[in-house]
Amino acid sequence: MTPDDLKTLAQDIGFSTVRICRADEAWAASERLEAFVENGHHGSMAWMEETLERRKHPTHMWPDAKSAVVFGLNYGPDHDPLGALERRSEAVISVYAQNADYHDLIKKRLKRFAREFVAQTGEEVKVFVDTAPLMEKPLAEKAGMGWQGKHTNLVNREYGSWLFLGVMLTTAALEPDAPEVDHCGSCQACLDICPTKAFPSPYQLDARRCISYLTIEHKGAIPLEFRKPMGNRIYGCDDCLAICPWNKFAAVTEEMAFHPRPELKGPLLAELVSLDDGEFREVFTASPVKRIGRDRFVRNVLIAIGNSNDPSLIDDVLERLDDEASSVRGAAIWALSQLDPARFDAERGRREAAESDAEVALEWRD
Repeated sequence: MTPDDLKTLAQDIGFSTVRICRADEAWAASERLEAFVENGHHGSMAWMEETLERRKHPTHMWPDAKSAVVFGLNYGPDHDPLGALERRSEAVISVYAQNADYHDLIKKRLKRFAREFVAQTGEEVKVFVDTAPLMEKPLAEKAGMGWQGKHTNLVNREYGSWLFLGVMLTTAALEPDAPEVDHCGSCQACLDICPTKAFPSPYQLDARRCISYLTIEHKGAIPLEFRKPMGNRIYGCDDCLAICPWNKFAAVTEEMAFHPRPELKGPLLAELVSLDDGEFREVFTASPVKRIGRDRFVRNVLIAIGNSNDPSLIDDVLERLDDEASSVRGAAIWALSQLDPARFDAERGRREAAESDAEVALEWRD
């Protein structure tokens, strides 16, 4: 199978772009990852430290790998995600999570490609979609699919910031494509727009300050300093992606599975905050949002309600003060303090004395 045949097959299967690089060469990405973990920028994502050695290089995970085929699938939105931040009574869900879980769709296409590739070449393969200790973005850069911008995400000259990635490692020694060069120049729009200042310097991310990390990976209470900057973002954050000037070249995705479900494009906070576990699972069936669970999700919704300046949501907050989940109760306390300080003060003494969870009791004092 020639590189041209390989790319034609990938596009026939439904990928937007595909590129090739060597998987058995040294690269600087391993040093950057090691520094990221050593500085504690991975936060509570212990699996990054546990799998560090395997993650540092593709051959650490699979010694026989010689080449990497990197696949990109466009998920470009039909709207500017930043506009939704002004509608404070609505929830903002990251573009990638407003419909089907991309992992499932890409994995099926990768397996289909892999079957055909093995049939034609007889080589061994392994496929990955963010499900193993493999650094996909550095591989995509090395393969020439784009470059890792100052926000550490991949930027593509044709699709901007909106590419899902998948990788096939293989024992085949394929002819590599030329790597892409960095086209960020002096622009630092992605750094300037970050509401929590999560970038210590260009090309470095401190995940502990990132709203995507805080709303998805972080368990327990959201640190106080990040609650106001979260605004109405309840799952992920697209700010640094959406502001990138290269998006002016991006096209809207042709994948219907990535077009927003109507109920997830600007859903009302009032409708989300009352979800119980069963309702949450029903609403987010086959969605990436489902992985964080109902309690963490409602915690995020309550932070957004606290930032809404919408007094009509106070009754919804009061109902959550007695929620079974301590993380939800704590977020409800903070939301009440923001929307109705007088009611918060009136409730404080009785609630603080009755609260059995020490961390939640602290919310009344904070």
